[in-house]
Amino acid sequence: MRELQVNLRDRSYPIYIGEGILDEIASLFEKHDIRKASPLMIVTDEHVAPVYLDRITQSLMAGGYQVASYVVAAGERSKALSVLEDIIGAALDAGLDRSSAIVALGGGVVGDLAGFVAASYMRGIRFVQIPTTILAHDSSVGGKVAVNHPKAKNIIGAFHQPELVLYDTATLRTLPEREIRAGLSEMIKHGLIWDAEFTAWLDQHAEEILALEHDKLEYGLYMGCQVKAYVVSQDEKENDLRAILNLGHTIGHALEAVAGYNELLHGEAISIGMVGSAKLAVRMGRSVRIYTETKRILAKFGLPVRLPEHLDTDRIMKAMMHDKKFKEGRTVFVLPTEIGRVEINKQVPVEWVREVVEELKREA
Repeated sequence: MRELQVNLRDRSYPIYIGEGILDEIASLFEKHDIRKASPLMIVTDEHVAPVYLDRITQSLMAGGYQVASYVVAAGERSKALSVLEDIIGAALDAGLDRSSAIVALGGGVVGDLAGFVAASYMRGIRFVQIPTTILAHDSSVGGKVAVNHPKAKNIIGAFHQPELVLYDTATLRTLPEREIRAGLSEMIKHGLIWDAEFTAWLDQHAEEILALEHDKLEYGLYMGCQVKAYVVSQDEKENDLRAILNLGHTIGHALEAVAGYNELLHGEAISIGMVGSAKLAVRMGRSVRIYTETKRILAKFGLPVRLPEHLDTDRIMKAMMHDKKFKEGRTVFVLPTEIGRVEINKQVPVEWVREVVEELKREA
């Protein structure tokens, strides 16, 4: 079992990565002072619940915990204020108090939603992240929790750090192939923003990682979490450095919103967005190699590099204007300066972004 630490002074917490961690869940909760006297609530979705909910509930109850649960529909549409209200109602019915904890069991949607429940309930209670997707190695770390508005993704949210993150890699074996590929988009992102050697390693071992070969996958997850943990430790609330984690997200979030949060998986939209950011970097004078290598590596992992033609450019641009990264009439972009390095650019002309969106519809 590998362990990382997110260093945030009195809000620091560990990330555990390895196979079989779920079998130790009660002891790990106790080690990190998750209280037994107050009820816990596990929030999960309809895909994860049949596989893991009973197992985790029984393990926690055997360890002396009181456990309630709430199951939401799978998918991005569960990140809604109406679902948040329903879960808070269930938490009240279950008797959760200020010493209780919310347990997020699932992928990025569940983690964001359950984390925002924890941030909102009684003005904030503790929570634990138990990610069950590859994508969630990114979203489960860092304390960004939110729900969506129909006009903008993650626009209603908070910073609320978990008590710990338990990443049992055995849960990844049940993922559909499309989910595996989409999840790896964020792993590739961590290499592209921070570590050229890690990017080259991902390129070299793409086949083994896609096949979920244990040692390679665990190392990739560890390295991705290490980048995220370091950046968050330096800049918890995205005042400067943490914004680099948004590579591909300015375009990607707009694509998700325009596609109704159901056509493109998050990692797929971010993949297209990273190609768009690389194209913008070339327009800003950077080497064309950044674009060709970014596109090649993403395609090697089976990720989309072309924007669906039927998505309306005007609607995409309008969605970007609602994004949190749009400031003072300019779209703030994270742009690569080379493989493994990026910059935050606040001077990207909106007309260039529109042109790149149109070019992304014609990618080969």
